[in-house]
Amino acid sequence: MDHVYPNRDFHLKRIQATIARMPSLSTTVVKVLETCNDPRASANQLKQVISLDPVLTGRVLRLINSAYFALGKPITSLTRAIIMLGVNTVKNLALSFAILKNMKGGGTFHAFSTDEFWLHCLGVGVVAKSLAGSKGLLPGEQEEYFVAGLLHDLGKLPLNNQFPDEYFQVCQSAGKGSDPFQHAEDRLLGIDHCKVGAMIARKWRLGVGLVETMLHHHQPDDATENSRYLVSTISLANQIAIKLKIGTAGDFISDRTRLDLLTENVGVDYRQLIDFNESITREIEKAKIFLEIVQK
Repeated sequence: MDHVYPNRDFHLKRIQATIARMPSLSTTVVKVLETCNDPRASANQLKQVISLDPVLTGRVLRLINSAYFALGKPITSLTRAIIMLGVNTVKNLALSFAILKNMKGGGTFHAFSTDEFWLHCLGVGVVAKSLAGSKGLLPGEQEEYFVAGLLHDLGKLPLNNQFPDEYFQVCQSAGKGSDPFQHAEDRLLGIDHCKVGAMIARKWRLGVGLVETMLHHHQPDDATENSRYLVSTISLANQIAIKLKIGTAGDFISDRTRLDLLTENVGVDYRQLIDFNESITREIEKAKIFLEIVQK
């Protein structure tokens, strides 16, 4: 039987209008992403783009001089900072800063705090990066997994901001354990955070990997072959973060059946997952610095 909320069209149209009103990514950020994606681009070329934006320049220098890297000696050269951070870290810093800035304001989470929401997202990013590292992916590729994890639940923000009372009911329903979060969204709103996240990712042209991560992180088998491993890893990282109770974004109960299946698909064993707990806590404390620099 179809349990879709009777005001489905109203919710969908309002979300579409909300996303249409969102500002595009700045010209500087778009140019940073283009430069980072160009294998022929040099650190000096990237520096010329970033230096046009004093705020982004400040964030790059703050990150390289933060406790996250614990270098001791201050780095004042933007070019040197870019070389030491690596292209993917700079790209993710610029992208995360632009997205989080555009998603600020409006709405209050009744069932969980925004701090808890971002802690969960950060936890998924850290776990995903660790999983990617355990499979031998290069550091630059690991950063892609981190940012995909950080942004995977982005679609929850406009849903909460536009429909706070209904979203509180979604969280309550999911919290009882009988109704998976995405199903509760579909039943009560007629649209879920996965579809909304994908709409945002398409608007900002974030690339196929991030679009598919946002759209399919609860059903990674639906992802295309090229993105399936990334999406499966984010899905597994999400289940691990829920199981370890790293913040919360409304999903309070991990799915053991899904956890078993994803563990097999991603190719890790439970001994690795047990070992993650202590190391992940340390990595999250470090990654909080990244998030603070992005958010301020």
